Amino acid sequence: MRNFLIALLSGIALAQTPAPAPTPIAQFIRENYSKFEYRVPARDGVKLFTSVYIPKDVFSEGKTYPILMQRTPYTVRPYGADQYRDNLGPSELFAREKFIFVYQDVRGRYMSEGQFVNIRPHNPHKGPKDTDESTDTYDTIDWLVKNLPGNTGKVGMWGISQPGFYVSAGMIDAHPALVAASPQAPVTDYYLGDDNFHNGAFMLAANFRFYLGFFPRDGGPFLPGPNAPFDFGTPDGYEFFLNMGSLANADEKYFKHKNPMWIQNLEHTTYDSEWEPRSIWKHLKGIKPAVMTVGGWFDAEDLQGPLRTHEFMEKNSPPPVDMLVMGPWTHGGFSRGDGDAVGNIKFGSKTGLYYREKIEFPFFLYQLKGKGDGKFPRAWVFETGTNQWRHFDAWPPTQAKSTTLYLDAKGKLSWSSPTAAALDEYVSDPNKPVPYLAHIVMGMRAYYMT
Repeated sequence: MRNFLIALLSGIALAQTPAPAPTPIAQFIRENYSKFEYRVPARDGVKLFTSVYIPKDVFSEGKTYPILMQRTPYTVRPYGADQYRDNLGPSELFAREKFIFVYQDVRGRYMSEGQFVNIRPHNPHKGPKDTDESTDTYDTIDWLVKNLPGNTGKVGMWGISQPGFYVSAGMIDAHPALVAASPQAPVTDYYLGDDNFHNGAFMLAANFRFYLGFFPRDGGPFLPGPNAPFDFGTPDGYEFFLNMGSLANADEKYFKHKNPMWIQNLEHTTYDSEWEPRSIWKHLKGIKPAVMTVGGWFDAEDLQGPLRTHEFMEKNSPPPVDMLVMGPWTHGGFSRGDGDAVGNIKFGSKTGLYYREKIEFPFFLYQLKGKGDGKFPRAWVFETGTNQWRHFDAWPPTQAKSTTLYLDAKGKLSWSSPTAAALDEYVSDPNKPVPYLAHIVMGMRAYYMT
């Protein structure tokens, strides 16, 4: 009875608690944008659910704007023409500048039709009705420029992590209206350094948590509901995974054979025919849109993605603007916060704010609206240690020299080859692995690389 009374009083208190006031940018969006929802047809007839935010002065004053689009497997919520996002675009600067913003559930996710394939392989030999993420992007852009009121016929794309993969895919055989693309911390090669495997080493803690909440749907389109939190039974990730035992036990105990994407990692532990076709970077040849590829030096998930993307494009008929931006950030850290520190390392300035105001915003502003001088370096890189931004006309810089670093005796590093042979030894005990942090945490912390 006491618990019931507490619950009742809590319910009354919650009912009387006013809803939080909208943020200034959320209020601005409500006042200045109209929201629409469409089901955009792909060439095979599959309908892709698409949310569109159009500035109201398109209708009241006849103004026109370019389109900024993001395609995502993580939902375009909130759903409903009267339900608005709290922000639009890569940063608040974009919503206030005004663009037509488009968000799309990719094929097979949430309210879009079709079958979802995780990091769908690119098909370079398609027939008229064959589809992949490149064709879905092309078909979407084609529909948008022909049907959205007040658009200028220019389209830009951006996305972080998996949405970054969809930007990379959309740049291949791109629609002529796609003039600017920014894959940011993009998933580029699941096996060679991104997310799942870091050059063969399976990232257990990070992937276990991810695939608990990321799995194929049963049936057709549906609205996302709340996910029940997983009970680890302990705040200590070291204890949890040690007690789990063999990696095979994860599926038996927790996934219950219901997530084929998790099983995919266990059954394909080499760079085989499962992973190699998903290497989207191998198809980034002759890219036409202006490209700004973004990454973070402390990205524990997709550090190799942006570097490999830029390197391959540079060697294979790159677009005139092919800018690499690398800053002192964790995964997606450039899109939020000040960016003045990671863990206990300070960078002496607000690198995240600088990037959003001085690099990202001017890039899209010029490519989509023709504002600014249009001068972009090949690489815009933050140099840690000296804590300064540097511009280069090539990456790696033409003046850079490759130097070998050697392991020396007593755990030292040396610029010259050791003169004497030395060895070190340690006990590798699967029942007592070495933790990556000295304090108790659950899972992989974004700052662990510091």
